[in-house]
Amino acid sequence: MSDMKPPTRVNHPPDIEIPAGNRPVVAPIYQSVKFEFESVAQTLAHFGGKQPGFYYQRDSNPTNRQLEQTLAAMQGRAEAIVCASGVAAIAGALLSLTKQGDHVLCFVETYGPTRHLIRRTLGKYGVTHSMLSVLDLAGIERELKARPTRLLIFESPSNPINRIADLAAITALARTHGALTLLDNTCAGLHQHGEFDIDVFLHSLTKFAGGHSDVMGGAVIANQELIGGLRPDFKVFGAVIDPHAAFLIQRGLKTYFLRYRAQSAQALEIAKFLSSQPTVSAVSYPGLPTDPGHSLARAQMSDFGCVVTFELAGGAAAAERLANALTLFARAASLGATESLVLPSQFMSTRDLTAEQVQISGIRPGTVRLSIGVEALEDLKADLQQALNAAAG
Repeated sequence: MSDMKPPTRVNHPPDIEIPAGNRPVVAPIYQSVKFEFESVAQTLAHFGGKQPGFYYQRDSNPTNRQLEQTLAAMQGRAEAIVCASGVAAIAGALLSLTKQGDHVLCFVETYGPTRHLIRRTLGKYGVTHSMLSVLDLAGIERELKARPTRLLIFESPSNPINRIADLAAITALARTHGALTLLDNTCAGLHQHGEFDIDVFLHSLTKFAGGHSDVMGGAVIANQELIGGLRPDFKVFGAVIDPHAAFLIQRGLKTYFLRYRAQSAQALEIAKFLSSQPTVSAVSYPGLPTDPGHSLARAQMSDFGCVVTFELAGGAAAAERLANALTLFARAASLGATESLVLPSQFMSTRDLTAEQVQISGIRPGTVRLSIGVEALEDLKADLQQALNAAAG
């Protein structure tokens, strides 16, 4: 219709078709919840899986789909689901993959919200769990032998202490005993660990993928069969990522390798610097030759990440003084972004753990976690030095 009235025209703007051979360098954001086919028959064929395309954003969206395919390729798997946050990815995977009577093996070194989901949310519906240290291979084998286990969920490097899981040993034990392996691979990044026999990779895209502290997202990455089984549940869970957020993450991925490797290199230098400080009693960073997990990390990883955790001899009070004295490190959550962050022990999630589990976790009153950004290394060292002086009182 060429003679539409203005109220109609603004709701039915003209289509702009790009000519063949003329494409945008950056894909557009498909900021549309709804898509239509040319006929009812084509729409029904789409519902039956015979007509490709898009219908409703909660099912899929071209922008979101581009991000899924990029992430799957980076992690070395066939498929991915993107959702609104990293926790949404973890929750969706756990809820979809378990049922009443199943048993889950998790670890003290697991992310706090993951522990909550397993112990409280899944526990309400009759899913049991065991919790060990990810370093306890003998204990893992005993648990898997003792009872049928549906899945094993873990991290490497762990947050915040940077413990390194033996991926080959853990996946072999799980495979032998018929358990699925879910690896929260956020700290290691999308380019690492793909060669191991991991069933499901979980990522917070808020961290290294987005990389700029301005967008939130999550991903589940696996083979075609597993993702095919998960996708119907994720559609009705409703934690869909907005296309603009997906676009920002896709944009962030363009500098992912530059940022990850630069931040890893700076983190190693910061770890060396902290190791030389008299008020620092321990430093946890897998890139350090003195770190207990260094040999295993070198065998499994090409880059060691941006998280450096250390222990102040002065305890919680010293950790608080240091965090307050830092000027370039934001006292904020998350990691993997361009700015540097500090997290003192008071901000770390251990309240749900027993005293014995806290001891196993390695988190002490004087523990401080840093996420190293891309600021000038000399400035970060100077800021840390003055803060260490202030923490010493």
